[in-house]
Amino acid sequence: MSYTIEGNTGAWEIVVGLEVHAQVISKSKLFSGASTLFGGEPNSHVSLIDAGFPGMLPVINQACVEQAVRTGLGLKARINLQSRFDRKNYFYADLPTGYQISQFEHPIIGTGVVQIELSDGSTRDIGITRLHLEQDAGKLMHDQDPKRSFVDLNRAGVALMEIVSEPDIRSPEEAGAYLRKLRQILRYLGTCDGNMEEGSMRADVNVSVRKSASEPFRTRCEIKNVNSIRFVMQAIEIEAARQIEIWENGGEVDQETRLFDPHKGETRSLRSKEDAHDYRYFPDPDLLPLVIEQSWVDQIKQTLPELPDEKRARFQQDYGITAYDAGVLVAEQATADFYESVAKGRDGKSAAAWVTGDFFAALNRTGKSIEESPVSAANLGAMLDLIADGTINGKIAKEVLEDMFETGETPLAIVDRKGLRQVTDTGAIEATADEIISKNADKVEQYKGGKDKLFGFFVGQVMKATGGKANPAIVNDILRKKLDG
Repeated sequence: MSYTIEGNTGAWEIVVGLEVHAQVISKSKLFSGASTLFGGEPNSHVSLIDAGFPGMLPVINQACVEQAVRTGLGLKARINLQSRFDRKNYFYADLPTGYQISQFEHPIIGTGVVQIELSDGSTRDIGITRLHLEQDAGKLMHDQDPKRSFVDLNRAGVALMEIVSEPDIRSPEEAGAYLRKLRQILRYLGTCDGNMEEGSMRADVNVSVRKSASEPFRTRCEIKNVNSIRFVMQAIEIEAARQIEIWENGGEVDQETRLFDPHKGETRSLRSKEDAHDYRYFPDPDLLPLVIEQSWVDQIKQTLPELPDEKRARFQQDYGITAYDAGVLVAEQATADFYESVAKGRDGKSAAAWVTGDFFAALNRTGKSIEESPVSAANLGAMLDLIADGTINGKIAKEVLEDMFETGETPLAIVDRKGLRQVTDTGAIEATADEIISKNADKVEQYKGGKDKLFGFFVGQVMKATGGKANPAIVNDILRKKLDG
């Protein structure tokens, strides 16, 4: 999708690269046994290693390495069998050691790709430059005291995967699509929960602009720690407009680190942008190079789940549903699993219509997630079976589904309790149809005179007279014979 911003001197192209920090799902931290649980009391999940005590030696957490490899495989990336940890040196109050253990020249994961889908139906491949493992820092709290800041080290040492994209992103929409797709893949893999509101996934946004695709990249600015997809998209738009104004007024954009203020709708300067040499990277002397076996990588590959792109294609093929419906249904793994349980052995299109329609609407109305649904996939499927065998019709099914959400009962129990079985007695339906026709002789004449749309009126009157329980197909057949005969 072509996307440009119009300035006073014409159109400008946006160039974006994203650095996503994804917290690894692991019970303990990258180099210590301290807990990674979210929401504990300040400094309650801290080991001596996390606190930077002298003489404490880090020990690599194999589970975190495995999660990084799983992610690399999910991103169709190169797995580096040999990698190395480095010390990234900088001083900040929430970094007790004065350095962060990270990876620089030799990351665990190399180049990969993420395919994104855009609103116009097109797709684009966004290149992955690398994925490396590193420690998270602690958290500064400035709102606890008017004169002092406090440090919470619960996050210090938590394993992060920093996933760096190529500067392939060309619009806020593409950035949003990339982040949503990346989060989806990580959740399917079970390597990161993607909860941006809890800080377990956040993005650094590198933005620059240029006049045309043939022009070399201009100076970029990095917007740090943006914690929602919506804010990432807003930050790109606002920062690009700021840079365009500078260039068009004859100025130069300074390479710097900025923050995004969503309340004021602006980015603000934090500090000049550091280059790699500013961090004085060097190999961590307390950690040996990380060497993994190809056979271990192959074992991990065998445990990968079916990923979203493959699942979407299979749903279209196996269940005959549209690309749009398949995309909606695979957005979350729990939704895909629920749908497949409903659809298996039944009409896939009908199952998709009910899941994405009335079922999703009921979830939204009750404020529940699919995991909290009082209606199980088995019971929703059983309701579709009652429609298929003629026990109830679609209109009755809507009432049954609503009752299922309120009571948790099986659909058949509700149908029997409320006397909702569909009327299939042709004699009874025919008698009702005769009564409706005799009461509406004028409309019968109009229908016979060419007003075909009145047929719906007669169907509606019969359904109303039977409390919506008449079989619609039988009603239509009887009325056709009587009105067209």
